[in-house]
Amino acid sequence: MTTDATTASKRLLNINNYFYRRGGAEAVFFDHTKLFEDIGWDVVPFAMKHELNLPSPWSDYFVSEIEYGKSLGALDKIRQASKVIYSFEAQKNLKALIDKARPDVAHAHNIYHHISPAIFSTLKDAGIPTVMTAHDLKLACPAYKMLRDGKICEDCKGGHIYNVARHRCIKGSLPLSGVVFAETALHRMLGLYRDKLDRIVVPSRFYRDKLIEWGWPQAMIVHIPNVVDVGRFSTDWQEDDYFVFAGRLAPEKGIATLIRAATTAGKRVVIAGTGPDEQELKALAAALDAPVTFVGHLSGDALFSLIGRSKALVLPSEWYENAPISILEAYALGRPVIGAAIGGIPELIREQETGMTSVAGSAESLAGVLSVLDARSPADRRMMGLAGRQWISSDFSRNVYRDQMADLYGKLKA
Repeated sequence: MTTDATTASKRLLNINNYFYRRGGAEAVFFDHTKLFEDIGWDVVPFAMKHELNLPSPWSDYFVSEIEYGKSLGALDKIRQASKVIYSFEAQKNLKALIDKARPDVAHAHNIYHHISPAIFSTLKDAGIPTVMTAHDLKLACPAYKMLRDGKICEDCKGGHIYNVARHRCIKGSLPLSGVVFAETALHRMLGLYRDKLDRIVVPSRFYRDKLIEWGWPQAMIVHIPNVVDVGRFSTDWQEDDYFVFAGRLAPEKGIATLIRAATTAGKRVVIAGTGPDEQELKALAAALDAPVTFVGHLSGDALFSLIGRSKALVLPSEWYENAPISILEAYALGRPVIGAAIGGIPELIREQETGMTSVAGSAESLAGVLSVLDARSPADRRMMGLAGRQWISSDFSRNVYRDQMADLYGKLKA
């Protein structure tokens, strides 16, 4: 379908835990909001209260803050755990919001633990069609990532969710893992996702296939890729002598493999980001005398400049990535991408045309790919990056995303 003025009278309830740009899910959430506001939709947010939130006339309806890592007393911990599992406050506040501004359709993004899927019962009871974007694998894996001890884990497949507690998948903690087990068991018993949602949007074909493999009805799953506005990105860069990684410094990101690969290949790598593995990774780089530079957290123009001047963006992930927006942004900047052949990454790379793939977890494979791409001329690498930009300009554009989503909403309302 093509969006037009007939959408002007429609209202979308857009739901996400956080109401500030915190990560990839929040980027999609805010971009989604703007895309529909631009064609005349009234978009009403529902989120959690937080000191970093952007202003909103609807903030009085937001739920109380739950922020993990803060020091809490025993009673507060119990209260917080109960909200994680099932938030009556979210139901109450959402019902009041619906009474004030009834939407035509609701779209949820990340709502686990803070808002909780209790809201899906409220939306179902109100007769509001509801869509959720699966930004991760929480609908299948209680611990989100299908990852344990640095390795892919699918032990919970077939309903064996007790494994999340058995393996202490949440931060190695039995109490935390027990809460997530109880949460998952209750949500499944109540059918809060399977019976209350109308559709689940997945940005990658890999996630679509994985959810179906784990028992989700194929008719519920809709593949709609992420979007990037290429018009916001410049391609006027002078290439420098380095490859770049940008993201969270966490075990599943494969950065230790990248450091070993850079050492083997003798290729300079700049790492932008912070995270729990930062000191360990710096120590590894020092021990190997690796040609690696850590520049800390960067965002906005500083990050785009770093990527734009690189030989390529490298994503050495070792878990089931969904559809990293960073790949689309690298293409928009006119840069090729090296990605691990795992999860949804390979479907965003056209081999030898827009980038290259390596074997996930293999420093030897990644070193080889770094060397091959490094041996290409700057003109060749620029040509690959621009081929990526041309690809996403047509297949991952704002209009394509919005039209696919609006078409889905229209079918649910019909």
